[in-house]
Amino acid sequence: MSHPDYRLTLRPLETPRGVSSVVGPHGVGASPGDKKSKNKSLRGKKKSIFETYMSKEDVSEGLKRGTLIQGILRINPKKFHEAFIPSPDGDRDIFIDGVVARNRALNGDLVVVKLFPEEQWKVIKPDSNDKETEGAYESYLPEELCGSLLPQQSLKGYNDSPDVIIEAQFDDSDSEDGHGNTQNILVDGVKKLSVCLHEKGKEDAGAPVTKDENTSMAQDTRTLPEKSLQRSAKVVYILEKKHSRAATGFLKLLADKNSELFRKYALFSPSDHRVPRIYVPLKDCPQDFVTRPKDYANTLFICRIVDWKEDSNFALGQLAKSLGQAGEIEPETEGILTEYGVDFSDFSSEVLECLPQGLPWTIPPEEFNKRRDLRKDCIFTIDPSTARDLDDALSCKPLTDGNFEVGVHIADVSYFVPEGSDLDKVAAERATSVYLVIPMLPRLLCEELCSLNPMTDKLTFSVIWTLTPKGKILDEWFGRTIIRSCTKLSYEHAQSMIESPTKKIPEKELPPISPEHTSEEVHRAVLNLHGIAKELRKQRFVDGALRLDQLKLAFTLDHETGLPQGCHIYEYRDSNKLVEEFMLLANMAVAHKIHRAFPERALLRRHPPPQTKMLNDLVEFCDQMGLSMDFSSAGALNKSLTETFGDDKYSLARKEVLTNMCSRPMQMALYFCSGMLQDQAQFRHYALNVPLYTHFTSPIRRFADVLVHRLLAATLGYREVPNVEPDALQKQADHCNDRRMASKRVQELSTSLFFSVLVKESGPLESEAMVLGVLNQAFDVLVLRYGVQKRVYCNALPLRSHHFQRVGKKPELTLLWEPEAMEQEPVRQVITIFSLVEVVLQAEDAALKYSAILKRPGTEGLLGLQDEEECDHDQQED
Repeated sequence: MSHPDYRLTLRPLETPRGVSSVVGPHGVGASPGDKKSKNKSLRGKKKSIFETYMSKEDVSEGLKRGTLIQGILRINPKKFHEAFIPSPDGDRDIFIDGVVARNRALNGDLVVVKLFPEEQWKVIKPDSNDKETEGAYESYLPEELCGSLLPQQSLKGYNDSPDVIIEAQFDDSDSEDGHGNTQNILVDGVKKLSVCLHEKGKEDAGAPVTKDENTSMAQDTRTLPEKSLQRSAKVVYILEKKHSRAATGFLKLLADKNSELFRKYALFSPSDHRVPRIYVPLKDCPQDFVTRPKDYANTLFICRIVDWKEDSNFALGQLAKSLGQAGEIEPETEGILTEYGVDFSDFSSEVLECLPQGLPWTIPPEEFNKRRDLRKDCIFTIDPSTARDLDDALSCKPLTDGNFEVGVHIADVSYFVPEGSDLDKVAAERATSVYLVIPMLPRLLCEELCSLNPMTDKLTFSVIWTLTPKGKILDEWFGRTIIRSCTKLSYEHAQSMIESPTKKIPEKELPPISPEHTSEEVHRAVLNLHGIAKELRKQRFVDGALRLDQLKLAFTLDHETGLPQGCHIYEYRDSNKLVEEFMLLANMAVAHKIHRAFPERALLRRHPPPQTKMLNDLVEFCDQMGLSMDFSSAGALNKSLTETFGDDKYSLARKEVLTNMCSRPMQMALYFCSGMLQDQAQFRHYALNVPLYTHFTSPIRRFADVLVHRLLAATLGYREVPNVEPDALQKQADHCNDRRMASKRVQELSTSLFFSVLVKESGPLESEAMVLGVLNQAFDVLVLRYGVQKRVYCNALPLRSHHFQRVGKKPELTLLWEPEAMEQEPVRQVITIFSLVEVVLQAEDAALKYSAILKRPGTEGLLGLQDEEECDHDQQED
């Protein structure tokens, strides 16, 4: 769908995306790791810190024989010495302990690991409380699951790396995968599903790595119950360097002023402690850095790793550019985009030459002979009010027999993106638009030629059904069309029509409507679509679909400064649901159509079932908490969530927390080529509970949809079958998955950045919160007004004492507050999971860091922000 119209003026890096394996134009000379003084050279080669990687042949053989395992590396943002890869059997993650065992791999890399012997596996004490055994899960709920994505605490820092972060993979939001993102802690013997514990400055990237007090590497593990062991491994090969090898951070002088290194290198300290510290040549640094290092103490730089030798703790890098002052939105945003490899450079002249040159462009006469002409039909768009890239439109024509002809009309982007052209290549590489807004295609296409703007003729690809009022499909047609949208409705316009079924909406409250159609005609169409959408939705959930709606923040921005002025939880309403249902219907219809025609080379989208181990832990947690939840299927879980809770404030908050916990085990939805998976059961979409699904409805901002349009065009005989083998299509699918994941993370970090700025500018902010997890000296809360999660530390509160215990299996923290006056008694407060508390979010001294403080029981009510006007949002189908 469409993006809010907010743009940052970012200056792209000169350095291309990806990492050069050779040192840049200035050359950095030998790596500091290679430096050997003359007398050292007599003693032979410097001792290696890291193991040499295995050969490709040995790796290939080991993977075939099952002696080696591959997977995506996840590093815990707050305990950077802990890393994990998923277990191929869905069981507990495989643990990689320490930087040496990680062997120079970075977060997100596809690595190959070798398991240690069982006696070296990690021992998890059954009573460990402050320990997560699965490590950082970045949440990527598939869009079809979630509707609303919860903004996470900053992942890279802003000096406030998330207190708790899920790095479980999900994806994004046709409601596709059912969930939003959240993090919680499931306590006690139950492994915590969430993860990165933020122990108030106790973790420092430069500090020596010590074992967590709750785990130990036992010498003899044979006597231990199986559940208390976690398989441990070391990285022996990096199959694919998916991490961009770029980082934002700060420059420092080396500590030893007398060393040879001091005269040649500075030390780059990344904000993200999962990235190693990096030696950068002084000649790359500002000229006066050595003499005036304090002038640069708050300056953000971007550095790229170019090498990391076996004999050096630090990598070798090149300073790419200075971004500006830390804590400001533009430099921080540019840093995020660079770290995640987002190409935000201007489109090249070669790419722009692929666009129609004679403007204004008009549809060539021959296209009218090849397409169904729908320009006289009542067709309209429904989008956020600030949207400019309108890629879908709807129509609904009543038929004499009481049924309806319903159309979904999608911008025919593939017409303007010739296969193999420079434009095609750059769109394929970008693969997706990125929030805030880095477009996949040049603006001339996004906002003019392809965008289904009202009262102009547009090329479209349509799916048209004959539907009963109950949403039953009687007939289906696919084809290229020409439409002329009669009006551009916002979600608010459509919502007001739904809420006023019998009342005429005054013209002044509606956007302009073309003279061939009336506001009453549009209103009737919206009401008819709404009626059918309600039936489709009801049937989807009867058929076993799952949706995990989570809190999503919307910001109001200052038009002058672009800074956030206020925020509120975005409300997902009937108008959003209307659009979502028809987008889902179209995507499912196209999936079946292209798979029937090309069973070996259809680009589809699957959603695997939840991770077994994490799901079992959640089941155990719910049992301990006395919650009656059925996790046997997506539909059963959806039913539990919708029927277990009442409508009072406490029940709704508890539902929010549990929804948040249920999102943890969910996996990411993935594009794939049908010919590359033998078992068709694996094609299924868990959250939607359907056998086949794809993405067709957003080609302006997703390249996967462009590929699907080409396949559909070939299916209908409009073009030759795309000349692509299944393995090549799978590579494109993998790239789309990678870029989509990066885009999602950038969106979450941007949201976190904006919220941090809001707390700094407008704080302190007060809210009710519900406790998600209880630890020995802290507890985690979901802040209900803002949808963020924070950890509250006992040592930051004016307490006389605090005491942790388990009551049965439930953790409990008793706080004894210091009296405010001498003659008063201390106030006792008991914190358990699902306790409702009041917190204050307040900025700290460090740039863009904020903390949550518990309000003393019995103090005056909440402050509350003024009501803000609603912010615009991506449609659900996003």
